[in-house]
Amino acid sequence: MRVTTILVNDVPRAVVWPVDRKALARFLRNGHGYLTEGLPDDAIVTHRDAEHDEAARWQSAFRLHQAWGGSDDTFFGIPL
Repeated sequence: MRVTTILVNDVPRAVVWPVDRKALARFLRNGHGYLTEGLPDDAIVTHRDAEHDEAARWQSAFRLHQAWGGSDDTFFGIPL
């Protein structure tokens, strides 16, 4: 999959790189409380392909993760 931006009420909240649609669905389901914390109960969580600047932030965080010796498999995403 591609680097993906998670939006809450059309506001970018996180940038992630799920390995497949199943991983994305699991994150959206399990992360709903984190993503909507402090917002009304009717908050809407959606996703889209990351824009260039969002993907660049993800890439920068991923390089930092690799610099300390982290593996590709253990890095998922960053909050915005």
